Amino acid sequence: MLPDARWFQLLRQFTVRDLRQRWLGSFSGGLWALLQPLAMLAIYAVVFVEILKARLPERVGSEFVPFLVCALWPWTAFAEALNRAVNVFPEHAGLLSKVPLPREVLVLAPVCSAFLVHGIGFAAVLVVLALVGQPLHPAGIPQALAGFLLLFAFATGLALALASLQVFVRDLGQTLGQFLTLWFFLSPVFYAPEMLPPALAPWFALNPMAGFLDAIRAPLLGLPATGVETLLMPLLFAAAALAAGRWIFRRLERHLEDFL
Repeated sequence: MLPDARWFQLLRQFTVRDLRQRWLGSFSGGLWALLQPLAMLAIYAVVFVEILKARLPERVGSEFVPFLVCALWPWTAFAEALNRAVNVFPEHAGLLSKVPLPREVLVLAPVCSAFLVHGIGFAAVLVVLALVGQPLHPAGIPQALAGFLLLFAFATGLALALASLQVFVRDLGQTLGQFLTLWFFLSPVFYAPEMLPPALAPWFALNPMAGFLDAIRAPLLGLPATGVETLLMPLLFAAAALAAGRWIFRRLERHLEDFL
């Protein structure tokens, strides 16, 4: 059944609720969503550029800080979306037993919240980079936005599957954080694929996040791998994740209340 107006209204309400709970009691409120990425940008610039003297190969054609930023914030949105969505059903067990509502809304709300917060932070950091003279390509924003939306779809599919499975495999939430840490270092966030040893490069190319990060980073920095074809693999991975996640969710949905 396709979502109707009530479905989207519930999604908006739960997303707003998730945002309010995140900033409730915070001195700076939602302003922290902008201050945090700017503070992180300053720290990374000092640590990696000034202290560690991190440099990219000349053939990459980018400075280290913008290269890092254009992958780190999308990854952060993705990882936080999964970490916050995996435990939604145990957290809302009482609500599920009392109120009839589309349960996928509970999963999608933290995913939307994470991508909204970090999407705003990402945009703020890009503006700061442009103001300080870092080379960015505004013409690549539409393609990068398409890559970001495909990453959102990929995260949504994984979140539906993980949230459903976590009800039956209770330690999934704890192991997910460790797996995401490993996945982070296996993804080209701090390094370019061109820096990998030739023997490892084909294996790293199988990592879905490599395609998503490249689809976002390449057009913003004007890197050689720019073009609509860059979105092909992310599109396939996002479609597969959505189909698999929805199938797993539908198979397990009827049994959720029995195991909560």
